[in-house]
Amino acid sequence: MISMALTVVCLIRGENAEGQTKDPLLFPRDNYALETRTVKTVAGEKKVIYHAYRHIPYVANPVNKDYQSLNVMVPVEIDGKAIDAENAPIFFEIGVGGYMSVKNADGGTGGRQGGSSRSDVALAAGYVIVSPGCRGRDNKADDGTYYGKAPAAIVDLKAAVRYIRHNRGVMPGNTDRIVSVGCSAGGALSALLGSSGNSPLYEPYLKEIGAADAADHIFASACYSPITDLEHADGAYEWMFGSVPTRSGLVDQELSNQLKASYATYQKSLNTRGKNGFGILSADNYDKYLLQYFLVPSANKYLNELSDNARTAYLATNTWIKWTDHGAEFAFADYAMHIGRMKGLPAFDDFNRKQPEPELFGNTTTAARHFTNFSLRHSTGDQHSEIDNDLKTIVNMMNAMYFIGQNNRDCAAAWWLRNGSSDNHTSQTVMVNLVTSLENMDKEVNAWVFWDGGHCADDDPEGLITWIGAVTGFTK
Repeated sequence: MISMALTVVCLIRGENAEGQTKDPLLFPRDNYALETRTVKTVAGEKKVIYHAYRHIPYVANPVNKDYQSLNVMVPVEIDGKAIDAENAPIFFEIGVGGYMSVKNADGGTGGRQGGSSRSDVALAAGYVIVSPGCRGRDNKADDGTYYGKAPAAIVDLKAAVRYIRHNRGVMPGNTDRIVSVGCSAGGALSALLGSSGNSPLYEPYLKEIGAADAADHIFASACYSPITDLEHADGAYEWMFGSVPTRSGLVDQELSNQLKASYATYQKSLNTRGKNGFGILSADNYDKYLLQYFLVPSANKYLNELSDNARTAYLATNTWIKWTDHGAEFAFADYAMHIGRMKGLPAFDDFNRKQPEPELFGNTTTAARHFTNFSLRHSTGDQHSEIDNDLKTIVNMMNAMYFIGQNNRDCAAAWWLRNGSSDNHTSQTVMVNLVTSLENMDKEVNAWVFWDGGHCADDDPEGLITWIGAVTGFTK
């Protein structure tokens, strides 16, 4: 069956009688290294033998193929048992952090040598692993120009998805069951990949780099601590941390209150409905919602799993938490004070443009640009300044919430969303707005906050792999 499928694809894509490939985006199925790794799982160690494909360009006209290429791992044997991965889910691992580039040269697995623990467990579950490189805000050519500013990263990731789908029947794995996974900026890109499937906004960029003429939607998206909704993140940060001092004291409260007010307006505009008849989420009731459905359940799970002595010791050092027969009780303000404020004001589009996000929105000749009117006006002193329309479009192209708000018909069907309760890189409302908006669209959403977990926390890497098996219906 495999050889027949390969023959058909070759004829369609124009191979001659000698088998010389004319299609520059044909997956090199027979050009692999046979590798072995031992994976630690809850069920014990598993020995996985797999086909490893390294540094495969996924576009015909790469700006730099060291970044615009991918690695693939296809399991063929697990603990001595032969595995057929032809119809396995495709675990699409996004190695981006801080909106930086991911180099795919030198035999690495995406941005991480050897892959993440989640990808290892996925490999041991019989999934096909794809680890793409991509351009980022740090890419700079020899002539001093930048070639990885927004929307380059998401364009590259979409091109990689198109490459996979272009090679349906040649590359192992089920192209109808692509699942993206990332944390932090990678989590935001995973959310964006899941929400913006087949959007025409990216088409000119994809054509420019020679992406395959194929669909770029995915089946599911897993996002850990997603740094998304950037144009509203400053207001959300002040809503949560505006009254929490930094090491040098409180931030400018007048500016903080301005950002809080803008956040309240934005939150109202989303018109998102909370669970179980909670009502429309607003700046006034969001603290109660976070406590009821995310923070208290997370604290209860954590504290109930401790021994009596360990729980007593924990509560003795966290006196802001009250423990009763009904579980944990605490005020949201005490919780926020306990976490502490990490960033200044504004937290993302900072006035000096030193944060990663203004650099993300630079262009070929400019290292960093303001991407919100608030910061642009403060920096220029002109209260009528507006960011350029072209930049507004690019900001939209980097925001999962924009496409969810547009009710994009090719939005992913299933979502796995995670954060740590102690994450102070962004507001807890950023992920939960994503959760609630998707729930309002009747998507399959599995969301949780890991108690005392920090940024990109993952106390249950195998939980994701089990979930992928369940939502895709795959068994090896």
